[in-house]
Amino acid sequence: MNKEEIIQKVAILLKEIPSSMEVVKDDSKRDKRFHYLATHMVNKAIEKDALIISENGKGIAILFKTSKEDENFWKELPTQLGLLWNVTGFKNAIKILKTQKHIKMQRPQEGEYLYCWFWGILADARGADTQVGKEMKDEFYRRAEKYELPLFAETRMRQNALVYQRFGFELFNEWQHPSGDTMYFLKYIPHKLRK
Repeated sequence: MNKEEIIQKVAILLKEIPSSMEVVKDDSKRDKRFHYLATHMVNKAIEKDALIISENGKGIAILFKTSKEDENFWKELPTQLGLLWNVTGFKNAIKILKTQKHIKMQRPQEGEYLYCWFWGILADARGADTQVGKEMKDEFYRRAEKYELPLFAETRMRQNALVYQRFGFELFNEWQHPSGDTMYFLKYIPHKLRK
């Protein structure tokens, strides 16, 4: 599968996620804005060796190995300005900054960890009888065990939070998001780090 195909699939999946639906400016350029965001995400995932694609190409995830020290405002500024101009618009950007601060505080403040920035499965590959979710979950766990790092994720979709928990993640916090939704914070601790 080539990069443009991956970007197209991520753009489709982003249109189902409450957080991206809120942050992408709602105007006549909305489809282009989703494509820009998907391009940004896929490029960043490739750069950081964080892109995971299921065998059939219908499941896509971005799983970063990161730490709080990786955050660099000045280094990220050109990218953030591009997103402001091409995706969010100024009004949405202010809302995003407020919620992101709280969300980031739920992740480890010291040391490295894995962070699931994105995980989506195309509609025709979802369901209890498909292997795509299991295949991707197994890859998440393989990386967590290999690096001996905890894995963190969050979602505002209750069904997704239940799937994460069914796959072995622990729900460690819930937060009333400013949108009115509940945000679920989840983690997976590799076997070697469990007490």
